[in-house]
Amino acid sequence: MESFEQLLTESTRIHGHLCAGQVIGVRMAMAGLQRIGIDDPKGADRKKLYVLVEIDRCATDAIQSVTGCSLGKRSLRWVDFGVMAATFVNLKNGDAVRVTAREEARALSEAYCPEIVDKYQRQLEAYKVMPLTELFLFQDVKVSLRDCDMPGRPLRRVQCQQCGDWVQDCREKEQEGHTLCRACTGERYYEVLQAR
Repeated sequence: MESFEQLLTESTRIHGHLCAGQVIGVRMAMAGLQRIGIDDPKGADRKKLYVLVEIDRCATDAIQSVTGCSLGKRSLRWVDFGVMAATFVNLKNGDAVRVTAREEARALSEAYCPEIVDKYQRQLEAYKVMPLTELFLFQDVKVSLRDCDMPGRPLRRVQCQQCGDWVQDCREKEQEGHTLCRACTGERYYEVLQAR
């Protein structure tokens, strides 16, 4: 795997700017991969790796950059918990680790970089050198993944009997004997204004 500095540079390029979240995400991914025995996430080990991220913030871009996992490849899944955490899964042997950023690391940054007045800049620099055990909580976990959530071709495609949309990967719902998309069961995030 590349060095921390190389990975941070690439992550910053993809994300668009350097921030504390980039540092956390790069270090989180590196530590998670090491703990589950993934040495070459973008090469030889790419089909062994699955990552679940719990937040849609800066660190997630860094995790994607380091691991090579993505939503489009179905090797990255966003679980909307709002927690600065990610779980790294070795699909070959089942090893998994959940890595959570410790909230107390924010205050600890003062001990590492007291000369930096701006708290965001201080955190960014401190997170680069802070020991992993002060920056993260590590939990060995077991993750049960459904076949429909795994990378690869869709297992099933069905048509919604109400709107006609095609639903892939077991995301359809059964309601009163009808196969429906989630939008037609009331989970719609949009309002149709006018058909074009």
